[in-house]
This record gives sequence, structure tokens and C-alpha cells, in this order.
Amino acid sequence: MTVAQPPRVVPDAAPATGLAALHPAYFALVMATGIVSIAAHLLLSVWIARALLIFNLLAYPLIWSLSLLRAVRHRAQVLADVVHHGRAVGFFTTVAATSVLGSQCLVVAGATRLAFVLWIAGIVFWALLTYTIFTVLTVKRDKPSLPDGLNGGWLLAVVASQSVAVLGAQLLPEWEPASREVAALFCLAMWLGGGMLYIWIIGLIFYRYTFFRMNPSDLAPPYWINMGAAAISALAGANLALAAPHTVIIRELLPFVRGLALMWWATASWWIPMLISLGIWRHVFSKFPLRYDPLYWGAVFPLGMYTVATTRMAAAIGVTPLLAIARPFVYVALGAWCLAALGLVGSLAATLKRSLAGQPNG
Repeated sequence: MTVAQPPRVVPDAAPATGLAALHPAYFALVMATGIVSIAAHLLLSVWIARALLIFNLLAYPLIWSLSLLRAVRHRAQVLADVVHHGRAVGFFTTVAATSVLGSQCLVVAGATRLAFVLWIAGIVFWALLTYTIFTVLTVKRDKPSLPDGLNGGWLLAVVASQSVAVLGAQLLPEWEPASREVAALFCLAMWLGGGMLYIWIIGLIFYRYTFFRMNPSDLAPPYWINMGAAAISALAGANLALAAPHTVIIRELLPFVRGLALMWWATASWWIPMLISLGIWRHVFSKFPLRYDPLYWGAVFPLGMYTVATTRMAAAIGVTPLLAIARPFVYVALGAWCLAALGLVGSLAATLKRSLAGQPNG
């Protein structure tokens, strides 16, 4: 007579920690630092801008090194991120960080050649990631529901496209006349294509907002990219309008470019009170804890982007009163960057303390 054995319980896999848990959206740190640096250069202090440039020149290769090391040592986690509807879009921060760093080098340091190299790299990353990620997420068999799979981070695909257009528009005066029109057409295509992608995605996000239950945990920091993606679209349009004297194709389309850029700026402006209201509901009324998360860099970036976009829009459409909005916003963006940086330092200190105590890092 045999005794039936109880079914063996297989424990769940331990959650990834340390390098394995590195979020693919960590390049948002470079994005946020770069755009706040440009905002400081335009409106506040050249020295702050240069200090943030030095920070970024250290942070960018460091995050690349950690990301590559993670890909070698923790390939399974990286592949899991690529096929995950929520985390896969975080890889688009690689494109935006590369292009924003290029803009930072160009505006703050006047490093045209380095900016051009970063622009080419940004285009390559954009092409590889855009068609890899969207193809994978399209053909995978098991897919989450709309509320579970969609978040504001999806708009990073828009930010990636527009960041390439922003840097390319700034580099147009450096091109030889024979090839400048081709470059201008490419930048226009990236801007318009990115704008259409925003319309597709934001429609789904707004539908998710208004027709599905929202929990405080659902309103993660990437939802600020609702505003940031519109703001960078406005900045791209403004930079293209400012480049009009150097290219025939943009000069012929100048009224359209200015009008569409203004529409994007108005859209970004509309989102700000809405996001503040939702933040108050999340943290004040629902008492959701406010603690450091690497995704908060995705909330710092839109604040800096709105500042720079407003400043450039004032020049592009000749409405200098817009600077009255940009000037106080630069302090908001810089303050948000400082808070996120303090949170990062505190998180690293806590991780080091746990390591010294022999505890697992969460």
C-alpha cells in the first residue's frame, strides 16, 4: 500500500535585486539632468548648467556600463523586460537620453561634433528599439488587459522620436547647403510621426483614465510624461521654426510649423493642472507614500522640458510674455531635480548599508 505524497509546492522565484533589478528606464536620469541643465543655461545660471553637464557626462557612460553588465549577467531579466508591456517602453529612455545629452553638449558647451555623433547614435537606437519593441509587443501571444499593460511610460516612444527631431533641428545650420534640405525633411518627418504617435497613445491613456478604476498605485510618476511628450513636441516644432532661415522646406511650411508647435505647447499646458490634481488625490487624500523611485526622474524631465519648450516658443512665435511662465518654472524643475537626486543618494546609502550588514538589497 502506497501513501499518497502531498503535492510539492514550488516556491515563487525571488524578486530580482541589485543589478538584476535595474530598471530599463534609468536613462531618464540623464534625460532629466540634460533638460534641466539646458533650462538653467537659458534662464538661470551658466555655472549650474555646466555642473549638470559634467554630472551627465559621468552618469551616461555609467548607466550604459551597468545596463551592458546586466545584459551579460542577467540576460533572462533583460529579455523579460523586452516582452513586458509595462517595462519594455522604458528602453526608449536610451534614445531620449542620447539625444538630450547631445542637445545639452551643443547648447551648454558648444560641442557641435559630439552633438552630431550623439544625434546619429540616437537615430540608430530609435530605429532598433522602435521596431523591435513594438514588433515584440504586437506578436506576443499572452497580453495584459489595457489597465494592466498601459501607462504614461508608453509615451516615451514619442519622446524618443521628438528628441531626435529636437537635436536635428538645432544642427541644421551646421549642414552643407546641398544636404541640409534632406536633413530638414528627416527632422520634419520625425516630428510629425512622433506627433501622430502621441495622438494614438494618449487616446488610449485618456480612455484608461476615464473608463477604468484608478488606484493610487496606478498613478506612477511616468504619467507626467503625458505632459512631457507634448512639451518636447512643442520644443521640436519651435526649433524647426527657428531653423527656417536656413532651409527652404521649413520656410515654406513656417505658418504650419508654428501653429502646430503652439498646439503642442497648449496641450502640455493643459496637462499640468490635471496632473497636479491627480498628484494631490494620490498623496494627500489617498495617503500614498512618497518615497524615492527611479521612475521619478520621468517626472522631473517634463518639468524641465516644459521650461525649455516655453522659452523656445517665445522666440519661435515672437511672444515674449511666455517667458513670464518659463522663468518661475526653471526653479520648479531645478527643485524637482534636487529632490530626486537626494532620493537617489538616500537610496544608494540604504543599499550600501544593507550590503555591509549582509542583508539582501531590495
